[in-house]
This record gives sequence, structure tokens and C-alpha cells, in this order.
Amino acid sequence: MSSMKDTNEQNETVDGAAEQDSVEYEEPSFAGGGHGDKPKSRKYVAYLALGALGVVYGDIGTSPLYAFRESFHASYGIPVTQENVLGILSLIFWSLIIVISIKYLVFVMRADNQGEGGILALTALIIPKGSLQNGVPRGTVRWMLILLGLFGTALLYGDGMITPAISVLSAVEGLEVATPFFQPYIIPITIGILIGLFLFQSRGTEKVGNIFGPLTLLWFATLAILGIRWIIEQPHVFLALNPLHGLAFFLRNGWHGYLVLGSVFLVVTGGEALYADMGHFGSAPIRLAWFTIVLPALLLNYFGQGALLLDHPEAVVNPFYRMAPTWALYPVVAIATTATVIASQALITGAFSLTMQAVRLGYLPRVDIEHTSHKEMGQIYISSVNWIIMVATIALVLAFKSSSNLAAAYGVAVTTTMVVTTLLLATVARERWNWNLPVTIAIVAFFLVIDLAFWGANLVKIPAGGWFPLVVGAIVFTAMTTWKRGRQILRQRLRVSSVKFSDFIQRLHTDTVVHVPGTAIFMYSSPQGTPPALIQNLRHNKVLHERVILLTVKTDTIPHTPTERRIEVQDLEKNFYRVILHYGFMETPNVSRDLKLAAQYGLTIKPTETSFFLGRERLRATEREGMAIWRENLFILMSRNARNATDFFELPPGRVVELGVQVEL
Repeated sequence: MSSMKDTNEQNETVDGAAEQDSVEYEEPSFAGGGHGDKPKSRKYVAYLALGALGVVYGDIGTSPLYAFRESFHASYGIPVTQENVLGILSLIFWSLIIVISIKYLVFVMRADNQGEGGILALTALIIPKGSLQNGVPRGTVRWMLILLGLFGTALLYGDGMITPAISVLSAVEGLEVATPFFQPYIIPITIGILIGLFLFQSRGTEKVGNIFGPLTLLWFATLAILGIRWIIEQPHVFLALNPLHGLAFFLRNGWHGYLVLGSVFLVVTGGEALYADMGHFGSAPIRLAWFTIVLPALLLNYFGQGALLLDHPEAVVNPFYRMAPTWALYPVVAIATTATVIASQALITGAFSLTMQAVRLGYLPRVDIEHTSHKEMGQIYISSVNWIIMVATIALVLAFKSSSNLAAAYGVAVTTTMVVTTLLLATVARERWNWNLPVTIAIVAFFLVIDLAFWGANLVKIPAGGWFPLVVGAIVFTAMTTWKRGRQILRQRLRVSSVKFSDFIQRLHTDTVVHVPGTAIFMYSSPQGTPPALIQNLRHNKVLHERVILLTVKTDTIPHTPTERRIEVQDLEKNFYRVILHYGFMETPNVSRDLKLAAQYGLTIKPTETSFFLGRERLRATEREGMAIWRENLFILMSRNARNATDFFELPPGRVVELGVQVEL
């Protein structure tokens, strides 16, 4: 029988409601590019790059539908002149180069957590070992950074609601350009497409995912062709490559010119989604797709829109669709609508993945997670998240009525998240990459100046709709921090009344206990203590099974835990065993399946002779030190609506016994 590692690892979960309280730190890989980033053939990398087009670049790829148009929105008072067109094109070009090509593809994507990306995975990299069990000291810089990471994560839910609304609506608005006949039907058609999209989620994206890449490739080809047509007529539009045109734009237009950055930012809104989806394809395919297909196509289209405005300033009302010849309008609308549906799909799937990570890291209560593919573990469906986003998205379409109005709400959340990503990156660079302080400050300050410039320009959007993602983010952030803090308080309350296992064993030597056949598995979050359910069972039922297993489920701060590290087994005295199961924060626990691994240590568990005992806490809000009463009541409400532990841990329903205890928070 193997002995457990002598470390100060933190637990994640296990006694009834307290199943996701802490995680274990594992030194991450920074090689970038998938799980382990093993060398791949050029052909396979090209194949993955094609797949990345539909999943990774859907959001940023549909920005040409509205980004350039919004930069000349009437509220800015910027006339459509050659100087202003070249100035805005210069800002767009250098934004794509600096923010996406350099910041995200060169630097941020190096900060992968065992191949996985995203702000929550990045936040996990800065969490010190042992801190999630007892909590990071409040008020410290580290504590503030973790809170910022959580807030940035929460804001992405608002982005996930706005993106489908603005993308699909902007595509369908092309019908209005084709003929005024469709004008009254734009919103109904948009809502119909969105409802169909969300109804489809429960079926999974495995089959449709196979054609996402080719369809998005067709979209990027369309972008390039539309742009080239007008660039040929106005080739001097490439003068905008000179950054001096961007500088001159600011000097010429002053404060109004600065505010235009709020719309220019729309061209890079897919940066965070790009980073979050890194684990699906790896860094090499994502970079290949960007530099060979996405960036050239985007630049050709944006410069084509600029060339169009140099000839036809009146086309500023919708330069994207005005680039297309009349005969091609309907096909372009169809292709654009398909592209926006694909982009929306990627954002919705990202919200599912983000929720699963938050649940596993202990920031949200258990939810029903359905795996929609037998091959790809990342393809999941969470019904509660799906319907909430659907209702919010449709409400946004009805409330704002046009993509131009929605653009006013878009950008505040993403710019805030990008600022947080830069701050977290500085910590990773110092602590994981061992950069010296001057280099770290120089590089991070450069990116931070740009991020803060975009952020400031977007703040003025708050009264016009930018408040929406902030409100969504605040609600999610409050829920995440309340759940995490509530778990810590609950664990402290249980610890006070718990008994050391050594003391428990001593009592067994003196007390007369009736032993019954079979195996009892008691789940508890602390691998050192005695499960309250075990004490309750012995106190009330006066019996003990002939073999007792104390089971702890732990979440590591890595996305996927290797099979060889899945289980730890320790042989205690008097037929007691301690078992710890490890899972990554991208994995769904399956206790029934993985307990079979204990056989390699000589501990054979027969399902028909095994009973699982869970503790169920009945919580009461009190005036005791911990949280405000309203947060305690929120925590209690979330606990009551959390997914059943039996289902979450994949326990056999007919073999589970729950024992309750009342706890005052």
C-alpha cells in the first residue's frame, strides 16, 4: 500500500456542500500550445489552424461588420475626410499589430497553464501554494490581484451576452442595405436566428464544428475580396500604415479623436477569446492562422472600407455592405450571418468552459454539466448558463434595436479585462519567467498605456449602455466572491467541531462498536480530519463498517491531472484507509470510475458492497464575524440551488446516504 505524499497540499472538496474549497499548486508549463505542446507535423498544424479559424477567430473576424462604421459615428463629430480616414485606418492597423500580434500572440499566450489559457487560468497561476484553503491574506497586493482576476472573469459573461446580439444583428442589417423591404423584419429575423442558436446548444457542437473552419475560411476570403476591389481604385490608402497619420488624427481632432478609440477598440475585442481558446488548438496553429489568413484578410477589408469612403463618403452609414456589388449583397449577408453565428457559438461555448473552471476552482456552486462529445472533453453544455445568456441576448436586441446602439455597450467589459490581463501577466513574468524588474516594467508599462487609453475611451460609453456588462460583471463577481468566502467560513465552522483522526481512533479503542459487513466511504474536504458524517453515523447508528475509506476530492491548479497522479492511498490502522482523488480544473470528477484505480494499491472496492456517506449542512445566517447578513443569505440560497453532490461526483445513487448537521455562519 502506498503512502501519501508528505506535503502541505490544499484540499478541494468533499463533505456534502463543501466540495470545492481549495486547490493544489502544480508548477505550470510555459511552453505554450496545447497540453504539453508536443511537436506536430506541419500538415497537422495547418489542419488545426483551419479549425482555429472558426473557434478562435470568430469574434474578431466579424468586427469589420461594425467597427470601422462606428469610428465615424455621428456622436464623435468626425467628418469623413481623407485625413480622418487615413488616421482611423492607422489606428486600426497598429491596434491589431500591437494588441493582438504582439501582446497576445507573443507574450500573453506564453502564460499558459498546462496548455490552457484564459484569464481564470492565468489567475490560477498567481495563487500561492496553500492559499486557497486558508485564503490569501486580505488587503495584500496578491489578494487584490486575485480579486481583479475574478472581476475580469466575471466581465466576460457580459461580453458573452453582447457578442451574439451585436454580431448577428449587424449581419442581418445587410438585408436593409439590399432593400428597405426588410427593415421591419430585421429584429424578428435576428431573434429567430438567436433562438435557434441557443436551442441547438444542447445537441453539442461536435458535428457542426467540423465545418466551422471551412465556413470561416470562406468568410475571411470574402473579407479580403471585398477589400481588394476598392483598394485597387484607391491604392494610396496604404499610406495609413505610417503611424504618423494616427498621431496627426489625435492632434487634429483633440478630445473627439481620443473618444474614437472606443470604437477603434472594437477591432481587437476578440483578443481575450483568442487567449481563452488556446487550449483547444495550441499556440502554433493559432499564430499560423493569424499571420497567414486572419490578419491579412482583416487589414484588406478595413483598408477596403477606407478606400470606399475616399470615393463615396456617404457610404459611411454601412461601409461593409456598401463595398459589395448589388448582385452579391444577399450572398454576402448569408455568409456574414453564418460567420456571426459561428462567432456567437464560440462565445457561448467559452461561457460554458468558464463556468466549469469556476466551479472546479471553488468560485461557483455545482451546476449540471453535460458532455456533448465522447471524443472532446472540452465540448460541454450547461443549461442554466445557456438560458440566462439567451434571455439576456434577446433582451439586448429588443432594447438597443440596432448594432450601432449595441456598440455603445460593447467594449467596456473587454477593455477592463484586458487591463487586468496585463497586470496579471506582470506577476507571471516576474515569478514564473524570472524576468528582471526593469524589463518587466518596461514591457508591461507599454501595454498598460495602450490598454488604459482604450479603457478610458470606453468609459464614456457607460451611460449609453456600457453599464450593462458592468452590472452583469458585478453580479457574477459578487456571487463568486460570496461563494468562495462562504466556503471558507463554512470550513472554519466545521473545523471547530471536528475531531482529529488520531483522537477518533483512540476513542474506538475504548468504546464498544458494532461492526457490520461492507465498505463505507465518507467524503470530506480535509484529508487530516475526521468526516463529520462519520461521527454522526457512529453517534446515531452505533455501528461501523468493517472497512472505512475517508475520501477527499481535490482540484489542482492545472487544467488536467495525469492519470498516474489521479489517486493517492494511505493505509491507516483498524481497517481505515485515506484516499485522495486529484482532478484538474478543466475536468469533471468521476469518483465511481476513479476509485477503481485503488486496486493497484491493493484496495479493491466492490460497488455492490459499498455505501457512500455525505454530510449535508443546514446553514443559518447569524451576526457572527464573517460576512454581512445579506451575503450569508445569498450564500445559503446558492447552496440550496447547487447541483446534488451525488450527481456531481458521479456516485451510484442507490448507494448514497446523507447525514445532516446544522451550521451557523
